[in-house]
This record gives sequence, C-alpha cells and structure tokens, in this order.
Amino acid sequence: MESIRTAEEISTIAFGFMASKALFSALHVGVFDALAKGPMGVDALAKATGIQKRRLTTLLTALVASGLVEKDGSSYSNAPGAQDYLVQDAKAYFGDYLRYQIDRQMFPMMTELVPVLEKGEAAEAPDYEAWMADPNEARLFSESQHSGSLGPGAVLAKMVELEGAKSLLDVGGGTGAFAIMFAKRYPGLATWVLDFANVCEVGKTFVEKAGMSDRVGFIPGNAIESEFPPGQDAILMSYLLGGVPADTIPGLVDKAYASLKPGGMLIVHDFMVEDDRSGPPLAALWALQHMVYTPEGMSLTAGGVRQQILKSGFEEPRIEVLIAGMTKVLIAKKPAA
Repeated sequence: MESIRTAEEISTIAFGFMASKALFSALHVGVFDALAKGPMGVDALAKATGIQKRRLTTLLTALVASGLVEKDGSSYSNAPGAQDYLVQDAKAYFGDYLRYQIDRQMFPMMTELVPVLEKGEAAEAPDYEAWMADPNEARLFSESQHSGSLGPGAVLAKMVELEGAKSLLDVGGGTGAFAIMFAKRYPGLATWVLDFANVCEVGKTFVEKAGMSDRVGFIPGNAIESEFPPGQDAILMSYLLGGVPADTIPGLVDKAYASLKPGGMLIVHDFMVEDDRSGPPLAALWALQHMVYTPEGMSLTAGGVRQQILKSGFEEPRIEVLIAGMTKVLIAKKPAA
C-alpha cells in the first residue's frame, strides 16, 4: 500500500463506515434484488422496496458514488459485482453474511476497540465463548457465517488431496460449511465438527438440508479445552487460530499432532498478513476486529504459523493463498513413522 498523503485520502478511510452502512442498508431493504430484474427508475424502485422516494434517492446516490449501482439517465441498475454477489438468487451470493454478521454483530462491536487497546478488555462486548453461549447470537452469527464459508470451503477441498482418507476433524468448524464441502468432494470421508454447543445445533440444520447427516457429525465442546478424538486422517482449523489467544496456539497445534495418524494431514486456513506485517489491508483489518472479542489474540503470519507447525513435529508445510488479499492455507503432514 502507498502511504497516505492527502486529507482526502484520510477522509476516505474515516468515512468508510458510511459506505459500509449504505451497502448493508441496501441489502436489508432489497435494492439489489429489485434491480436484478433490470434497470429501474426511482419511482418503480421505491414501489418495489417500500422506501419513500426522497430517502431512496439519497441512498441510491451514495450507492452510485460507491460503485455498487450504475445510473444511466433516470434509470438505475446493479453494478456487475453487485449483480454477481449481492443478489439473493446469484450463485456466489454472500449478502446475508454481510447484512447479518458484519452489519448487526461485527460493526457494533468495533466501538469497543479503544477499551480493548487501552485495558485489554471490552466494556460491553463479550468474549467469543460467552457470545456464542447466547442462542440467538450464536444462530445469527452461525447462519450468516455459513453462507460466506461454502465458497471458500469448496475451493479448499479442491486444494487438498484427501483421496483414501477416512476421517476429518474440523476444529472450530462452526455450522459445518467446510466439512460439507469436503464430504461432497470425497465420498469415503467422514467428517466431524467440534464447536460450541449452540453453534452445533444450528449446524445440524444446515447439514440436514445438505443431505449430509450421515457424513457430517458434531462434537459440542471448546477447541482449547476439549480433547480431540484420536486416529484422525486429517484435521482442519479454519478461522480458528486467528480468533483465539495467541498463547493457546501451540497447544492447539500440539493436540492436532497427537490426534492425527502417522502420515495424517493438518490444514490451517485463516486471515494472515505478510511476514513483514505490511498488509494486505483486508487481512490486517480482520485481525483488528478479531481483537475486540479476543484481546489476547494477534494477527497471524504464514511464517509464524509455519514455525509453530514445524515445532510441533510436522513436516515442512505447503503455503497457498485461498482468498486473495485475505486468507492463506498451510498444509502439513505428520511424519509417517
């Protein structure tokens, strides 16, 4: 990233939350879904969304200025990216993830960042375990997270070679999105998800809808405190290490090593910044928001995770990019003998 030099560039960062709210609000009131049918004037769009015309015009102006909506004369239409990712019927839709988890949970939590930085604890935001102990919060977080994880799960399942493997343990695997995609790709693979009890209950509904109840099971527990079932062919830790206290990471990797069969595979997927901590921006910002409910956490680097993997006894890991500018994957095997 180039260094900031102008007041306008600073303002772009400072006012960025306003663009976020414009995006989230458009999702909530159905702007992108309405425009998916084709260009519309503001009168027709007001009727379709139920939003008063003057207020809708102000929102549309912000959406056009942000590049989410295009304007041609008096007609509005979705920008290509909005059409592909923000329309509910789109194959790659992840709007529910944005409007529920990011807008209604993550966005308010970021107001706690200064207390966390100054005191190491949030004034009001709970830690992750307490947060997920609330059934309503666990359901909202888990349902929105699920829709955002299916795509990366499918990509990761293609990236990892598990032919012949019989078991995979997904530690902190939430609603089982990644486990479902692995089970779909490898018919002989039985997968298990270890996560908090309320999260597991939500996950069971998604697994049932996917027709995978005989292939994806759940183990209620705490990744840090619970024992991992032994004899695993593979263990997946996706979005786990970046969301736990940094001093618990060695123990988690050690437990994975002990739980795996000789020749078994550890897969670590998470938001990771570059080893020199120069970026990328999205990975760095995700780590910052994680700190609100995990004050003792720290942004991950592939180099740091690699060192811990080697220290725990694994062979040299393969490092890959999964989501460009955001997440990386480390794949390592336990020695065969």
